[in-house]
Amino acid sequence: MNTTALTYVYAVTQPTSALDHVLPALHGISRGRPLRLLPTAVPTATASGGGSAPLAFVAADVPERDFNEAALKNHFEDLDWLEYVARAHHDVVQAVAAHAPVLPLRMATVYQDDHRARQALTAQHRTFSELFDQLRAHTEYGVKIYLTPSTTPDTEQAPVDSPAPPISPGKAYLRARKTQQHTREAAYQEAQQAAQAIDAITTRYTTHRVRHAPQRGALTAAQENVLNDAYLIPDDQAEEFQTSIAEAARHFPDLRIEVTGPWAPYSFATPPPEPPDASSASSNPDAPAAPPQLP
Repeated sequence: MNTTALTYVYAVTQPTSALDHVLPALHGISRGRPLRLLPTAVPTATASGGGSAPLAFVAADVPERDFNEAALKNHFEDLDWLEYVARAHHDVVQAVAAHAPVLPLRMATVYQDDHRARQALTAQHRTFSELFDQLRAHTEYGVKIYLTPSTTPDTEQAPVDSPAPPISPGKAYLRARKTQQHTREAAYQEAQQAAQAIDAITTRYTTHRVRHAPQRGALTAAQENVLNDAYLIPDDQAEEFQTSIAEAARHFPDLRIEVTGPWAPYSFATPPPEPPDASSASSNPDAPAAPPQLP
């Protein structure tokens, strides 16, 4: 067994002839370690007499020293490392999605070797096949609502032509805080109305929906994200869906409403398959999914 490398899996796919030409040109997380397909051998006949399409992992070798369990615990505290791996993972998934059906897997899903990876894929073959049937001719899009930074001044100023008696610094602070609170409440009410309008639109187009937690920190800059949902949209309705959201956004000029995508179906793929035994994989179950979240 090769103890210096692990098998990193990016996604499940239904192999196409185009992938034979695409994969050699792609660069994954570890440069110099080419991407490959790991197919699984399963019976092509199902119980109902129908056919079952072949499946394969999109995989590559990664250094064991960087992706063993102990190393991953340290890496998940390193934001620069996380961003690099997430973007590389995402780039591979998106490139494959342009040429074949794809189910993205969680970032940092690794197995001890190709044999263990094939075992896991075989065990989940029926589940993945059913998902491909569900997702066929559909694409994931996201809708986000942001509150824009408040422009309310910290203190109120009386008109020059009608001077008011001076107030203490404490009263001035409380007055400013009350004004800011009212402004913030009004912004949340507007965001709630916008979310209701988006719900009415997406009900007409979407087949599945996933609510993600609002984004925080560097991904939102100075704006507060209050809605971060993903939708599975039929491909023949995607343009009309995006146009309808854009039209609704014009009714809420104080908010930023954006549609993201098209994405591979990150939000609608199953978690990575469980390994056959505890020693077969070195994957962190808390690893972040690859991003629609990255800008």
